[in-house]
Amino acid sequence: MMPTVSQVVAAAASRSDLPSGTVTFVFTDIEGSTKLAHALGTDRWREVLVQHAAAVRSAALEHEGVEVRTEGDAFFLAFRTARQAVAAAADAQRALAAQTWPHGVTVRVRIGMHTGESARPGDTESGADYVGYDVHQAARISSAAHGGQVIISSATQTLLGDQLPPGVTLLDLGEHRLKDIRRAERLFQLVIEGVPNDFPALRTLERAPNNLPAQLTSFIGRRRELADARTLLERTRLLTLLGPGGTGKSRLSLELAAEVMGEFPDGVWFVRLAPVSDHTLVASTIAHTLGLVVPPARTPLQHLIEELRAKKVLLLIDNFEHVVDAATDVAEVLRECPSVKAIVSTRIVLHVAGEQEYPVPPLALPDPKAVPDVEEIARAEAIQLFLERARAARPEFMLTRDNARAVVGIVAHLDGLPLAIELAAARVKVLPPQAILERLASGIGILQSSARDLPARQQTLRGAIAWSYDLLDAGLRRLLQRLSVFRGGCALEQIELVCGPAGEIDRDVLDGVSELVDQSLLRRVESEDEPRFLMLETIREFARERLEESGEARDVQMRHARAFLRLAEGIAPRLFGSEQKALLDRLELEQGNLRTALDICAQSSCADRLTCTCPPEEHAGESERTEISLRLSGALWRFWQMRGHLAEGRQRTERILAIPGAEAPRDAYLIALEAAGGITYWQGDIAATERSYTRRLEVARATGDPVQVANALYDLSFVHILSDDERDIGAAMLDEALAAFRAAGDRAGVAKALWAVATTHFNRHDWAKAVGILDEVVRIFRDLDNRFGLAWALHSLGVGRIRLGAMGDARTALAEGLELFRAAGDVSGVVLFFYDFAELAAAQGRDDRALRLRSSPTTCARRTSRSTWRPARCWSGATRRGRRRWRPRVPRSRRSRPSRSPSATKRRPRPKRERPPPRPARSRARCSGRPPARTRPSSPCPSRALHRSACRRADRSCIARRAWFDHRGSPRAGPCSTRARPRTASRRSAAPAASPP
Repeated sequence: MMPTVSQVVAAAASRSDLPSGTVTFVFTDIEGSTKLAHALGTDRWREVLVQHAAAVRSAALEHEGVEVRTEGDAFFLAFRTARQAVAAAADAQRALAAQTWPHGVTVRVRIGMHTGESARPGDTESGADYVGYDVHQAARISSAAHGGQVIISSATQTLLGDQLPPGVTLLDLGEHRLKDIRRAERLFQLVIEGVPNDFPALRTLERAPNNLPAQLTSFIGRRRELADARTLLERTRLLTLLGPGGTGKSRLSLELAAEVMGEFPDGVWFVRLAPVSDHTLVASTIAHTLGLVVPPARTPLQHLIEELRAKKVLLLIDNFEHVVDAATDVAEVLRECPSVKAIVSTRIVLHVAGEQEYPVPPLALPDPKAVPDVEEIARAEAIQLFLERARAARPEFMLTRDNARAVVGIVAHLDGLPLAIELAAARVKVLPPQAILERLASGIGILQSSARDLPARQQTLRGAIAWSYDLLDAGLRRLLQRLSVFRGGCALEQIELVCGPAGEIDRDVLDGVSELVDQSLLRRVESEDEPRFLMLETIREFARERLEESGEARDVQMRHARAFLRLAEGIAPRLFGSEQKALLDRLELEQGNLRTALDICAQSSCADRLTCTCPPEEHAGESERTEISLRLSGALWRFWQMRGHLAEGRQRTERILAIPGAEAPRDAYLIALEAAGGITYWQGDIAATERSYTRRLEVARATGDPVQVANALYDLSFVHILSDDERDIGAAMLDEALAAFRAAGDRAGVAKALWAVATTHFNRHDWAKAVGILDEVVRIFRDLDNRFGLAWALHSLGVGRIRLGAMGDARTALAEGLELFRAAGDVSGVVLFFYDFAELAAAQGRDDRALRLRSSPTTCARRTSRSTWRPARCWSGATRRGRRRWRPRVPRSRRSRPSRSPSATKRRPRPKRERPPPRPARSRARCSGRPPARTRPSSPCPSRALHRSACRRADRSCIARRAWFDHRGSPRAGPCSTRARPRTASRRSAAPAASPP
């Protein structure tokens, strides 16, 4: 397979051995490699590739060639002289012709070369092996050759002069037009003695009659799309390339036509319909493009059919969307002319028999969240296009570590749309990438071109989108405007709630969505459960501007907020059941819409309504917005906790609770206070948790609802049972809550209250009583199918069984609980079970395994936005005692002393190190540390990195680990727990190991 120019230029290989100055570039590849690979299979095709690569590399090395890059079966080579390149190509063809190929295949390699006079290697920052137009020209010359043929450019022939290698002569092939090369190039063929030298006409634009326009810019990427489109064209006669304005449909159709030109001996014709406004003129426009003169007695369509009936022709019809009524004329031509094919680029589906649709996707994007690795980023198609067009405006522009993230942000914001990327890249001439990205965030007006030779609709991205928008009727325009409130796609159910009813858009919502999909303004994306629709960000911004102008924005935004409040509140009570993972995934999928709803409803209000001078309409619906934001935060906080979005959740809930008048909708206010307390509890900020839960209890008592009071008491009890001094207060709260739950017949409330009561027994080291209560809790949660509560109960049950020495039963409980959290994607829960299993391993004397398990959840803890995790005794007063950072013991002889003179220091003998104890036979770990002389019960286990850092002095067995596990709860040191707590000095900021189920 021939490498694309973009693949060659995008290589980020800074190599000192690449020649510079006058360099001859050589491209080689196997003709028909795709079919060969498919026929042979992976293993046998690999044997062929190994033999082929050995022959090419041997010839290149013999003549001092440098292998710049390989791509599949293709080689990109560079030579310092034209004679070396020609000699290497001749030797390679002789060697390849003499090969006996495995599996009976015949391998023919085509080779093309061109010499550049000012070639210079790129570097890592520029993202290319070589920078210059000559590389593209060499690649195009190679693509014009046939298997076994070597083609060179006139520049290479001039430099070669009469220095031809022995047995090689030149054959002048005349001038040829190459793809993407503006002027014709004179080409020569190497006539190599001993190998076949008769070949068909070159694969250039002259091999068939055509009017394909010469492209002034290179074709970047799209190799997969080009291959897919070519495969579809082989089995259909009407291929429709679909996509919104700026997707690159026209350019892809031209490239595809150039690829298949040899299959249409009667011509390939490019028909421009942009200037045509009347669909009845399409047939005559096609006829005139083909040079046909329509006689007076016939219609243009009749004459066109008559002329093409016996010919093998390919028609490229561009910009069909505004004359789509002429689709029946094209279908009739294809029906009457069996050897004619058509490629139509349009934004609207034609809906005629035999049509094969191919939606043209945007360019491939790098991951905007990944670390900006310049070498990796430069391989993305969208980045390649940006770099090439930016260098056209500013030749010295390079991709660097400083601007890489901004460039990635630009192409990601523009959804990989080629036109948008080209327009943004042109701005590099006056603005750095970061400034371009900042301006893009405020709208798409910056995306315009000063090129006079482009159609008006392509000079700005807004013009390209407006071209499609103007083709819609009033109802579809209104539907498109309303769809702009969705972020990240949407399901049909929410579209119907927000964009309807049918009377407002003059059609059924589903029908309107289908029409917008057909017109490439909306995309249907794959989804397991239900159809989901996505609008490209550039189109969405345009439609949002039109929505603002219409005056409907506020009403549509409120519909959107109500729709997603309905979704979130419908999911929240089911998050603990068997559908947990699917429901969490759905909320994750709707993150963009949920954030939008919260942003709209939690907008800042006037701090003092008594002195407010805003017009009344500014505060219209404010109470409803406040209530929606409060209820949304309450419905989403468990999702934020389970999927690791605690930092975002806290920021949003604090802003919502600070809205003036937030206390008015009392039920919603209680829900938001519960969310705020739960989030800060999970983050380890117990002081903030106490404030939220105390306020919640005050409001709940004011309502007089015993269940509300019971829930508030249950939550607040966790703040108090953390403290030795206030443990009895927490126990009393639990007793009151448990009684209220029993009186109300709330089994779920009874179960979670009993779970908390078991926690208080853990604090008193009454393991047997705690385990007995937890057995009942597990049964209740199983009956209720509350998987979240069940997982937490199993966590506590497993720890209790460890204390009782029932290791097998403990492992069973912990394994089941971990699987429940893992299946739900609950990151916070998985973190806790890592510590549980570390505790189990420690109690079994498997210290190395325990240390590995203890350090494993660090990444997970970061994802949950929790404080720095460290294990400590969880249900005893030892957690309140002072903490010292663990550090290796320093012998008295090496402690700090008064400074001495250098001479005195030299004369003083070094203290003698004590001999390390023998290494235990059962330990495989190598550790280099001194154990602490005394380890307090509350001292944490050092992480692996800290442990290695502290144990760097000598190679000895890790007594420190043994001592640490001894005090933590191995059978010989007494019971302990694996509670995870943040590194903090105060009780109120300590993170509990568990959250209310």
